[in-house]
Amino acid sequence: MSHSAAPRVSVVIPHWNGLAHLDVCLAALRRQTMTDHEVILVDNGSTDGSQAYVRQHYPEVRLVELGSNRGFTGACNAGYAASRGEFVCLLNNDTEADAGWLGAVVEVFNRHPRVGIVAVKLLLFDQRDRFHAAGDIYRVDGIPGNRGVWQTDRGQYDREEPVFGACGAAAAYRRAMVEEIGFLDDAFFFSCEDVDIAWRAHLAGWEVRYTPAGVVYHKLKASGGSGVVGSYYDGRNFLYVIWKNYPTSLLRRHAGDILRAQVAISREALRAWRGAAARARLRGQLAGLIGLVRLWPARRRIQAARRSDDRALAARLTPVDVAAAGE
Repeated sequence: MSHSAAPRVSVVIPHWNGLAHLDVCLAALRRQTMTDHEVILVDNGSTDGSQAYVRQHYPEVRLVELGSNRGFTGACNAGYAASRGEFVCLLNNDTEADAGWLGAVVEVFNRHPRVGIVAVKLLLFDQRDRFHAAGDIYRVDGIPGNRGVWQTDRGQYDREEPVFGACGAAAAYRRAMVEEIGFLDDAFFFSCEDVDIAWRAHLAGWEVRYTPAGVVYHKLKASGGSGVVGSYYDGRNFLYVIWKNYPTSLLRRHAGDILRAQVAISREALRAWRGAAARARLRGQLAGLIGLVRLWPARRRIQAARRSDDRALAARLTPVDVAAAGE
């Protein structure tokens, strides 16, 4: 790994009390065929000894210690600030990257100078023939989702192609694009920050591509939105994404779809009212409605800088009748 000249790729790993995952994750990065990279582990104030373990066993890893939990977005942004690579990859600490992962990502960036984001084949760690994501989709009704989620890998996503976004568990970004549109929005804290940056990329005229040649295995226990915290941020951030990014012209066209989707979420939560996660989802929706005021300046700035027309954007959105199970 190069330490004098800037490396080609920076791998940023947000981390909080995940010591048990580190050997699998970091050893896989040592095996990458694309060696011109740096690894930055951003620690959100872990109390499980992660910091000392990394210093002792993985001296090549740059450790950024935040001292407190700044969430997924805070850790990723701190890692980006410390990174030097032409391309920056976000990687969850509970993953195992195939040896060819980084090479495949860089190869796509090299061939397509207007590609700002690369999504990879994300499979389940414990069931390696099942998908977590083959890139992300965004439905016209404002519901994001992982393409192919829970499907068995039968070769249906073996073609490199344009997609809406990349799941933040293993997403790659071109620094030139990030310098133009900004990185993750700290207002999101956790959930949908990857959807938000994908929207901003499309609006600014950048492309997003999926490559099946880059494979990452993810230790996903269950759907991430099932917990109380996940439910709150999903409820809020689905709306945050709309307020910031959905162009007014397309918003008018799909307002009915968006309203129906939000009402369906509310109804489902009300039916399960006794559950803490359902109540958190409703609180999140309320916070999301109030968030329109908070996000209005960002919306004005993003829409004013927009370079893509409605037709190009509409081509990247998915119809309502496609299932959009979340992370």
